[in-house]
Amino acid sequence: MATELSSGAISNILEAVPGIATVLRSPVADAIVNLSRAGAGLIPFNKKDALELIRYAVRRGLIRSDEGDRVTAEIEAAPRRPGPEIAPPPPARKPPVSKHVSRPHHHGQVAKKKKKKAAPKRAAHRAKPKAKKK
Repeated sequence: MATELSSGAISNILEAVPGIATVLRSPVADAIVNLSRAGAGLIPFNKKDALELIRYAVRRGLIRSDEGDRVTAEIEAAPRRPGPEIAPPPPARKPPVSKHVSRPHHHGQVAKKKKKKAAPKRAAHRAKPKAKKK
């Protein structure tokens, strides 16, 4: 029987295992990002990304198979143009971890915030009793 995971559980798994997000990411998503960067001149064009996107469009019925074959043949036949030497973009920064998420400790215990003890109240200033007149 399959177990459903909440979005919080999935986020915790993605944070706990480095690199798993890139493994689970769709090749189509990578192709879109890479073609967008290539179109902006940030990275060189890669035929593999274009072919992945064409296959996706054919699978989803966005374009007909004959058009996909024609565009694929055009891409394969296109001469490789030397592009500018472009440095790869810097790695994306990880988003900060939210502070309101509790992290489990060993033995499955959940961290609890310790309450600060209230400081003892100071005695109110008491007026000295007036001296009695005799």
